[in-house]
Amino acid sequence: MKIESFIKALNADFFTGVPDSQLKSLCDYLVNTYGTDIKHHIIAANEGNCAAIAAGYHLATGKVPVVYMQNSGEGNIINPVASLMNDKVYAIPCIFVVGWRGEPGVHDEPQHVYQGEVTVKLLEDMDVKAFVVDKSTNDGDLGGMVKEAQAVLSNGKQVAFVIKKGALEYAEKVKYSNANAMSREEIIRHIVAVSGEDPIVSTTGKASRELFEIREANGQGHGYDFLTVGSMGHSSSIALGIAIQKPDKKVWCVDGDGAALMHMGSMAVMGAASPSNLVHIVINNGAHETVGGMPTVAGKIDLTGVAKACGYKSAVRVESFAELDAELNKAKARKELSFIEVLCAIGSRADLGRPTTTPVQNKTDFMKNL
Repeated sequence: MKIESFIKALNADFFTGVPDSQLKSLCDYLVNTYGTDIKHHIIAANEGNCAAIAAGYHLATGKVPVVYMQNSGEGNIINPVASLMNDKVYAIPCIFVVGWRGEPGVHDEPQHVYQGEVTVKLLEDMDVKAFVVDKSTNDGDLGGMVKEAQAVLSNGKQVAFVIKKGALEYAEKVKYSNANAMSREEIIRHIVAVSGEDPIVSTTGKASRELFEIREANGQGHGYDFLTVGSMGHSSSIALGIAIQKPDKKVWCVDGDGAALMHMGSMAVMGAASPSNLVHIVINNGAHETVGGMPTVAGKIDLTGVAKACGYKSAVRVESFAELDAELNKAKARKELSFIEVLCAIGSRADLGRPTTTPVQNKTDFMKNL
């Protein structure tokens, strides 16, 4: 189905969400159509943030908003859906568009398997009526779904259109880029060179994939690294938990800007705890690159200033490899909580692979190394 037909059927003029590769057609269409016009489209920090923004839109206009997300984000909307939007509370209608990763019977990465199994059930448990859209869904089918959805929405309830792989199409191509020079893979290579045998916790997406391949190319084992393949936004908290319990080890967190934004409150907790053995590195390309390159707000804010305000003892921004190497070595020697923001280009190798070990193997090897 063409994305234009899908959007027209929804009959909405406000969209907010967290980008997803399964919904790339929708995301690209919205960026092409609305760009940064926040009256119509906001790429938010996390899915709960989106649900609350959508609620505010409804309160201000009386109209029905659309929230889009990967199904992994369902966990983030449970609180606002159950305690704000539900018809037993404020009865705020909302349309959710959910990319179905880990759909049963369709091969996907380990972090998506269980979430895929419970995707529809979680929506039903939240009293959100779910409609599944796949490659065979035509305009007539969608029209029937929308008619049924409108009846639900009119009662102050929510609905979800769960989108299977390849269900939506968009003919236009959108290229995302920025003015930064350093590649993320090379940045991680420099981090690995300085961190040595110290433990690294890496964030969701391509950063962990690149770290895995760098270890392979170096002929190293994978016990040094915990690859946070799911649970976006929580790698820094995992690193904090490790650093507190292993004060004799220097712990490195390789984070992304989208992930850091998703649960930014963790930076305040990090600063308050202030472990002297933790280095938090945010590779900032201002994009949700792993799922297609759609922008984050990190290109418009001062993440280093946020870290300083949260109590990090040292916080710097670097734009070159010479600056990066200097700050990595200082952080290695420093006995204080350190933050390094690294400005990064958008892009990765076309042949970038995925970890060949299972998450349980990764956990076991990492714990043994610790």
